Amino acid sequence: MRPREDRHAFPAELVSIRVGGQMFALDIMTVREIRGWTSSTPLPHAPAYVLGMINLRGAVLPVLDLSGRLGLAPRTPDASSVIIVAELGGRAVGLVVDAVCDIITITPDQVQPAPALSNSMEVDFVRGVITLGDEIVTLLDLDMALPETAQAA
Repeated sequence: MRPREDRHAFPAELVSIRVGGQMFALDIMTVREIRGWTSSTPLPHAPAYVLGMINLRGAVLPVLDLSGRLGLAPRTPDASSVIIVAELGGRAVGLVVDAVCDIITITPDQVQPAPALSNSMEVDFVRGVITLGDEIVTLLDLDMALPETAQAA
């Protein structure tokens, strides 16, 4: 895992989400809106985890399958899916998740390093892990979630 500078102030508020049967958390400051599933328009030649694009009040946003982007089994969105509109790499993006669970507040001592098992790009998304009771929540840093060409746009 690459070393990280600590850009986040503590205590930090996080939005916990469920993706592919696992719990994850995002910095609440990256979340702009939470909305129900809206079908998307496919984007030609996009990576498999890019589901397409949606029109959000006049702004066209790419929609990513967060499960597929994290290297988990890709998910086919349905009426129970949720889109989190988040600011990633300076751009608004829709992230499809299974559910938004809670808002949690953490302190620095609650964040543990994630086990380093791979040098793949997906590891760059993991900022650490948090234990809440018996559950392990993976703290995500999704600034690199967009393909490079989309980040440059």
